Amino acid sequence: MVVQEVYNSGIICFGAEFVAMKHGIETILALRYTLRLIGVPIAGPTYTYGNNMSVIYNIQWPESTLNKKSILIAYYIVRESVAMNEIRTCHIPSKENKLDLCTKIVPGGRLRDHLVGK
Repeated sequence: MVVQEVYNSGIICFGAEFVAMKHGIETILALRYTLRLIGVPIAGPTYTYGNNMSVIYNIQWPESTLNKKSILIAYYIVRESVAMNEIRTCHIPSKENKLDLCTKIVPGGRLRDHLVGK
């Protein structure tokens, strides 16, 4: 029973990361479209960063497969943007991610390093 709960929580976290990436990319695409409408030229892709390496891998490599159909819609939206070279995804380790201050409990030393700098 415990193994099944751990497995399900892993799927939930992976799916939540994918859906969050989809929402972020939809926002980026809307901003790019708005900027083009008002005449601002956009050269090159927009870089997005994530700390879940399995999500980044699945987005960057088209030969990767997903077993959950509930995640496929988010996958196809994100993958299409990457394939059209509108978006580039990059991995950022949790130790370097300044946004972890807003979402996780960070030890005091790392908290100071994020706020003050090294």
